[in-house]
Amino acid sequence: MENFTAYNPTSLHFGRNVLSQLGATVGRFGKKVLLVYGKQSIKSSGLYDTIRQQLNQAGAEVYEYSGIRSNPVVEDVDAAAAVGREHSVDVILAVGGGSVIDSAKIISIAIPVEAPAWGFFERRMMPRTAVPLIAVLTLAATGTEMNQFAVLTNHKTENKSGYGSPLIYPKHSFLDPQLTTTVPAGYTAYGIADLIAHSLEAYFGKGEDASLTDRFIFAIIREAVEYGPALMKDLTDYKLRAKIMFAATMALNGMTMYGRTSGDWGVHSIGHILSFLYDVPHGASLTIVYPAWMELQRENLGHRISLLGESVFGTPDVDTTISRFRDFFSSIGCPVRLSEAVTGNIDYNEILRIMIQNKAATFVHKLSHDDYQRIIELIK
Repeated sequence: MENFTAYNPTSLHFGRNVLSQLGATVGRFGKKVLLVYGKQSIKSSGLYDTIRQQLNQAGAEVYEYSGIRSNPVVEDVDAAAAVGREHSVDVILAVGGGSVIDSAKIISIAIPVEAPAWGFFERRMMPRTAVPLIAVLTLAATGTEMNQFAVLTNHKTENKSGYGSPLIYPKHSFLDPQLTTTVPAGYTAYGIADLIAHSLEAYFGKGEDASLTDRFIFAIIREAVEYGPALMKDLTDYKLRAKIMFAATMALNGMTMYGRTSGDWGVHSIGHILSFLYDVPHGASLTIVYPAWMELQRENLGHRISLLGESVFGTPDVDTTISRFRDFFSSIGCPVRLSEAVTGNIDYNEILRIMIQNKAATFVHKLSHDDYQRIIELIK
């Protein structure tokens, strides 16, 4: 087991009707609020009206930035940060899924610096302060509601990349499973896949002798495998929504990394390239790549895959374990080949070029150009 420091400053408000505390919580940080959200879903669901009522009761002065995309882009972050600077906002309220909250995290550190936000991703500047961020989660998937990471796309640099800083933890996150019952089947399935992939990235990281942390990971994945298919049959079931929402948060709030120094994140890096080139939903990109990555690593990591299979599926056989993951992803409606997710021509040479250009980052199990080519063959 590796040395580690456990730290998580986010206050998590979980359960039915927790939004009743939202206005008072926002009010603790100031009166000028930058409300950040996606397109029209929070308005059609009635959530927008609930949020504005809470803010009005708190006497808030609200400025809005809407239209955050499902694969969020740096241009929106820069535009929203300009709104925040113009009005000297005291606090940011992000309402939505991972894309909205990730964007708001970078907005929170971009407002004080008055410079393009991509400078953080290029490590040309470091944040020294942040506008406080409060999150209302509407999609169980990324775990961003309780961690210090964010992902953005920059089409000019041909890159979709992650950034992390302790300054971008949300101060408070509100998770009411009722808010996820309107999420359609596809994005519900992608969220289930995302939480499994986050768990696996930690499991295949550096620091194998962390047996209790391994058991945390196995339990999280088992929750998804057991309750995910049932949820797909009844998307309005509150209890099932709550189980998946809680599992998604636990999969990336730090607890799966205790006793480790790094996750691997190679699958996410490759998945980001598929999202960048073909706008593949994030969770779908992971179900395409993860079984292929495990096949690539079956010799190097056979012992880890075997333990994973025995603990999750009751089989120590490596090939059967990989097949069970692929079959599970398919069973909940996720693609396991790129051709299932993309309509039209796929330029596999272009995928390889971007992989090489971005050095498809893996922190632990390094990938060569031949490995990239092999993964491409496996995801076709």
